[in-house]
Amino acid sequence: MSTIPLRQIAIATVAIFALGTTAVPAEQQAAHGAHTHDHADSAGSIYEGYFEDSQIAPRALTDWEGDWQSVYPLLQDGTLNVVMAHKAAESDNTAEDYRAMYETGYRTDVDRIVIADGSVSFFRDGNETTGRYVTDGFEVLTYEKGNRGVRFVFRKTAGDAAAPAYIQFSDHIIAPQKSGHYHLYWGDDRAALLEELSNWPTYYPAGLSGQQIADEMMAH
Repeated sequence: MSTIPLRQIAIATVAIFALGTTAVPAEQQAAHGAHTHDHADSAGSIYEGYFEDSQIAPRALTDWEGDWQSVYPLLQDGTLNVVMAHKAAESDNTAEDYRAMYETGYRTDVDRIVIADGSVSFFRDGNETTGRYVTDGFEVLTYEKGNRGVRFVFRKTAGDAAAPAYIQFSDHIIAPQKSGHYHLYWGDDRAALLEELSNWPTYYPAGLSGQQIADEMMAH
């Protein structure tokens, strides 16, 4: 892969797909549980951000279909305190340090998202905003420690004016596969969204209890 002195590098692949590299602060890596490991071809290594470009493949919106809940309320009501304590026990940071980090990361007023049949509906206090979205490629972000992540981008083609023009999924998966949880970035400026590294609203299936979500987080 060629390198040019830009914060984000666009590299032509096929038709609409592009790979971009962006340096990401250590704070976000800590929030996502990044570690230094040998580069092995395994699901665990991919989750931690070690993979080859050849392993990346386009994904359809169906990978994220479902009814999803924000985890931000669970952080606010203390349900995720056990997760923060668990993270602190495995690092030099305190549970309070992690809670402050995730307070910024998880913060959102979109408490529910429903994805079905090419449409994405955003719910704020029961008020719904919906758009129809098509794939707009993917971007690769390179972190300071050398690990990477992929954002899968979708562009709005119809729907409510208030629905964002672009949405970007990040879920530690780099090829077609149903998602179990994800971080979602949204807005009207595709490039600017790639620069958003401190706020990553996170969604888990609506059918899971707070304790089940906490258990899943600690399993990672």
